[in-house]
Amino acid sequence: MDAIEREMPLILADVDLLDAQIITLDRTPSELDERRIRRAIAGGAGMGVLLAAAGLLLRSVRPNLSGRHGFPLWATLTAHEIADTVSRDLAADIAGLSRLAVAKFTCLRRAVDLTLAGGALLVLAVLLAMGGAA
Repeated sequence: MDAIEREMPLILADVDLLDAQIITLDRTPSELDERRIRRAIAGGAGMGVLLAAAGLLLRSVRPNLSGRHGFPLWATLTAHEIADTVSRDLAADIAGLSRLAVAKFTCLRRAVDLTLAGGALLVLAVLLAMGGAA
C-alpha cells in the first residue's frame, strides 16, 4: 500500500494533465483564438506587402532593353549612325529616357512606401504576439 500511496500524487497529476489537454481540444473559440487570428492577419499582411515591395523593386531595377531610344538603340549602331541619330532624334531620345527614369523612380518610391508599411505590419504582429496590443 505504501508504494501506491507514494505514486498517487504523480498519477493524479497525469490525470489532471490529460484532463487539461482534453478540455483544450474540446473548447470553443475564445479570446486567445481571436488574438492568434489578429496576429496571423497582421503578419500575413506584412509579408504580402513586403513581397509586393520586392516585386516592385525588381521591376524598377530590371533593365528596359527594348531598343527604341537611348542607350539600347545606340548599342546597335555604328559611330556614324549614332551621330546621325543624335543630331535628328536627340529630343526623342531625351524624352524616352526621361519617361523611363520617371517610371523607374515611381516604382522605387512605391516599393519604399510598401516596405515601410510591411515593416509596420510586422511590428504590429510582433506586438500582438507579445500581448502588447489587443
